[in-house]
Amino acid sequence: MARIVTIGGGVVGLCAAMLLARDGHDVTVFERDPAPAPDPDNAWDTWERRGVNQFRLLHFFQPRFRQIMDDNLPEVTQAFDAAGALRFNPLRDLPAEITGGFRDEDARFDAVTARRPVAESAVARVAATIDQLEIRRGVAIAGLLTGEPSASGVPHIIGVRTESGEDVHADLVVDLGGRRSVLPKWLAEVGARAPIEEVADCGFVYYGRHFRSPDGSSPFMMGPPLQDYGTFSTLTLPADNGTWGVGIVTSARDTVLRACKDADVYTRIVKSCPLVAHWLDGEPLDEKVATMAKIEDRHRTFVVDGQPVATGVAAVADAWACTNPSVGRGISIGMVHAVALRDLMRDAPSDPIAFQLAWHEATLASAEPWYRTTMTFDEGRLAEIDALLDGREFEATPEYQELKAMLAAAGTHPDHLRAFLRVANVIDTPDEVLSDPELRARIMEAGSAASGAQLPGPSRDEVLAIVGS
Repeated sequence: MARIVTIGGGVVGLCAAMLLARDGHDVTVFERDPAPAPDPDNAWDTWERRGVNQFRLLHFFQPRFRQIMDDNLPEVTQAFDAAGALRFNPLRDLPAEITGGFRDEDARFDAVTARRPVAESAVARVAATIDQLEIRRGVAIAGLLTGEPSASGVPHIIGVRTESGEDVHADLVVDLGGRRSVLPKWLAEVGARAPIEEVADCGFVYYGRHFRSPDGSSPFMMGPPLQDYGTFSTLTLPADNGTWGVGIVTSARDTVLRACKDADVYTRIVKSCPLVAHWLDGEPLDEKVATMAKIEDRHRTFVVDGQPVATGVAAVADAWACTNPSVGRGISIGMVHAVALRDLMRDAPSDPIAFQLAWHEATLASAEPWYRTTMTFDEGRLAEIDALLDGREFEATPEYQELKAMLAAAGTHPDHLRAFLRVANVIDTPDEVLSDPELRARIMEAGSAASGAQLPGPSRDEVLAIVGS
């Protein structure tokens, strides 16, 4: 078994560390933020996580996350339940006229979800009980340690150095440091080639607030969680203990809607959308509107010209690639990636170069398709908003048209709804869902017919009037 150092103690970081420790590896987690995880009951009010800029923004834990936990770490699902997490499945709640009735296989769409502080504190409580797992909070990493190179120009990483100067040796260093990962900088400092990096501002801005009902209930969903209204979208996500989040998503170019950071403007915009206005009928948990902007889309490739830039190190989840955090897909994609690493470690090549190449291939097979699908949708939606702002016709790529057709077709037939949920819930990729030629033809036809339908909501002129009123 291996000695493994992991960097980052967020949800995916801790769950990945637990997967590895449960397989018999000795795992040490280094988390920069010093605050210990509080009891889930107090997490929302007391826990500050400076290293996670979306900590108090809207979160949703997709069914794929629940599935991975049930299969590998059932204690996490149990801890969610104990913390008051919501078990949610639209196919149980929507009218049978839409779903065709609940089917046995529909249990795969069960989600167990909570606000981020509550969920992460529940995960941390489980992690603290796992044998062969040590969590060191308040310890930041300064750089990497190297040993004998694996090949000419390929440094071999043998551990980390903390900012206090402590050297910690390991057989494998796993970067789970999230969006703020500085792994390329550390690699450059030990003489590694730069990874191939694609970086751009994703172009979206989020405005969000949380609410609580007096009786522990959640608002009825009158449409999908993410609903598009011309130049903005609304996001409505149920959470734990009778709470939920309501978000407005806009383009960073839309200077008018920057006014949504004002609670009164935010409220007027949401109330102008009949399908989501009732989600404001609760006690606000936030005095101000939480805002998140300048979100990076980033993708790193650590094999260049067929050669790894370094050995003994693996970037996982957002440290490898991160996108616009749309409807909670990032945590599920990160866990798909973490499971791939755990599985590779079970039969890992002993040669360091071979291991890195195998990890590269495992990444391409497991997480890469989900990253690309998310980018396709986000880039398409942003281009759509920008075209509306510019007053020009929007020309969608074929890939975006396909995803939009799946979304539009979801309300036309129970099978189309399930096909859409398989993609939205990070269960199957669009290519997997649409590999059935008959289903694909029906979805494309239905989606094309339904694509012109507009949700009831404000026009752009009415948005301008709302903001200016």
